Amino acid sequence: MRTLHYFQKHKKKSIVLLVLGVWYYFSLPQQLFSDSTSTVIESREGILMGAKIADDGQWRFPHNDSVPQKFKVCILEFEDAYFYSHPGFNPVSIFKALIKNIQSNKVKRGGSTITQQVIRLSRKGKARSYFEKAIELILATRLELRSSKDKVLSYYVSNAPFGGNVVGLDVASWRYFNCSPDQLSWAESATLAVLPNAPSLIYPGKNQEKLVAKRNRLLVKLLNNSIIDSLTYDLAILEELPQKPFPIPQIAPHLLMKLDQKYKGQRIRTSVNINHQKNVNQIVSETYKELKQNHIYNAAVIVLDVHTRKVLAYVGNTPTDKAHQKDVDIITSPRSTGSILKPFLFAGMLDQGELLPHTIMPDIPTQIANYSPQNFNKKYDGAVPASEALYRSLNIPAVRMLQQFGLEKFHFYLQKMKLKDVKYSPDHYGLSLILGGAESDLWDITKNYASFAATINHYRTLQSNYYTNEFSEPILLARQEFDLGKVTTEKPMFDAGSLYLTFETLTKLNRPMGEDNWEFYDSSQKIAWKTGTSFGFRDAWAVGTTKDYTVGVWVGNADGEGRAGLIGVKAAAPVLFSVFEQLPQSNWFDTPYDELVAVGTCSKSGMLVGEFCEAVDSVMIPFAGKRTQTCSFHDLIHLDEEEEHQVNNSCYDLSQMKHKSWFTLPPLMEYYYQQKDATYKVAPSFKLGCNGSEVQKMEFIFPKPNTKIFLPKGFDETTNELVLKVAHSVNETTLFWYLGEKYLGETKDIHEKSVLPTYGRHLITVVDELGNELKQWIEISE
Repeated sequence: MRTLHYFQKHKKKSIVLLVLGVWYYFSLPQQLFSDSTSTVIESREGILMGAKIADDGQWRFPHNDSVPQKFKVCILEFEDAYFYSHPGFNPVSIFKALIKNIQSNKVKRGGSTITQQVIRLSRKGKARSYFEKAIELILATRLELRSSKDKVLSYYVSNAPFGGNVVGLDVASWRYFNCSPDQLSWAESATLAVLPNAPSLIYPGKNQEKLVAKRNRLLVKLLNNSIIDSLTYDLAILEELPQKPFPIPQIAPHLLMKLDQKYKGQRIRTSVNINHQKNVNQIVSETYKELKQNHIYNAAVIVLDVHTRKVLAYVGNTPTDKAHQKDVDIITSPRSTGSILKPFLFAGMLDQGELLPHTIMPDIPTQIANYSPQNFNKKYDGAVPASEALYRSLNIPAVRMLQQFGLEKFHFYLQKMKLKDVKYSPDHYGLSLILGGAESDLWDITKNYASFAATINHYRTLQSNYYTNEFSEPILLARQEFDLGKVTTEKPMFDAGSLYLTFETLTKLNRPMGEDNWEFYDSSQKIAWKTGTSFGFRDAWAVGTTKDYTVGVWVGNADGEGRAGLIGVKAAAPVLFSVFEQLPQSNWFDTPYDELVAVGTCSKSGMLVGEFCEAVDSVMIPFAGKRTQTCSFHDLIHLDEEEEHQVNNSCYDLSQMKHKSWFTLPPLMEYYYQQKDATYKVAPSFKLGCNGSEVQKMEFIFPKPNTKIFLPKGFDETTNELVLKVAHSVNETTLFWYLGEKYLGETKDIHEKSVLPTYGRHLITVVDELGNELKQWIEISE
């Protein structure tokens, strides 16, 4: 009632007071400082890894509430000893400053508290006048009412000028002493404490006498106030002053660029382990020195924690120069995948029951439509187990496996793996998809290897269950946790058994020089790893994983220039193993027994045991593998007593026959296989006069059906001949050759025939001595 009565009696005065009160309450902006700040990244331990200068050209880190104790003591002793006791201004200091200014007839002493200096900094250092001082005083009291003393002090420390384009203690500490603020000595803290008072006058590197005098006066004050002892003082005054600014640490520059796009102007605590980052930096730097001798200038490495899916090291490029694209972040740059996708296909085929780990695949000259894949060494094995084809990275079996599995199905799985750069339809890539016909980046490739590893780990820990969200993006922030989704009995992609068998296969790759016979050393660890090399030697890949860590490596030239020797196993694999040597040792994956079943397989074909298989291996396969085909390469054949010829009851006494299981490959596979395996025996031919001899077969080795052939000319301008090759199931059989209606001659044992056809289409006919025919059309191009 009294308040209402007073208001009615003194309306004008009350309104004025109310307006002043409202003005006072809202006089201080909610956000004191709106200047642009540097993007700053820290390791998960809180160590500075890099920063990007603010948009206004100032080194100004984001606000930091923490003020180190030594600097806090120094700045308060130098600037505002009564900071924690005044209401925002110090009447005694103001009175002394006023007297001195009147006596000198100019503004010589300010008498401002730290709170007032915060207000002046926030108001962009307006002209120093008594009116402006009055505004600062009022706003200082308002700030004191709104914020704690420690908060006010942190405002000052984060925004005070330290000379040049250095703003705030965090930057000043790194620029002048190359360390974090909490590592500053007493002398260093005192030096920085006196800088904001006259940053342009005593900028480090000049006016050394004035700067050291100011610093030492402050140190004396600390000594006199018993803040430091005499020994500390004596040592402090001996410390040298900084002569020039240090560069801000740039331990992960490409990660900084990546995070700056999303968190511009913020301080980001990343997931990166500082020791791993520095170790990988060193490895990449040493690799760069070697590779640039061969004009290979770029490389990238990423390390993931399989369990948390956090990025532990991120090296986006080598320390090269701008002429060789040092600023390009290779980790997120699409590159030709080479053979790095082959394990995905192998795992998919195991998962779908399309093959068993050691099922033999054809490795022979192959043409599918207009596509003719080639092995890296330009050679053929005839037949090779699928697992061996994977760890030897043979191209022809991989293409044939993709054709069997289905291009559309494999493309579907790549989409589920979120390979964002595989953005075209399956028909756009064709079967070359498995050999580098598509592009992906190191980020996506590595994350999927890590997801496969995590799937195996979780299958055991979840007691034969899976998580729904295994295939998500890795994490770059320390505070963020990986969302694994829900627990389910449904596999997220491929079952744990198929992935485990794939990784087991990938441990059998021949390691690079210096890593031979690794399994005989106690210090070595089992690593599932795969390399890739793109067409034209433009990209070298190596990705490896253990139970705990996944490492991805890319080496090449950012501009796409190919170089001889730019091969995955030679250029990228040594980096991979060097990185793993710096990581903690890992045990191997636990076997996911509930997703595997023991079956008998033919030791020669790798297929489920058939009726006539002799040697049997017991192997673990995924359950889906039980529906694969039984061995089709073993037959029961009937031989004469001498075992020299095949016979049947049309020509030989049944009681004298010998019956044997025989491993027989189709003629073309057999032709190459017997050159690699000396133990392989061709089935004996049929005895003359026996019905059934017509089952003997032959195939063209070269050329393939409907092939267009160009005949090059030699140095003497004569056209080179075309060499025709045929494989027959019985080597000693005589073959008769025809080009159209023209008889070319006969061959025995080695079935090769040279011919010089005219331009155009021609029909080649080959007839064996039993009347079996083989025909093939070819076209000779000009």
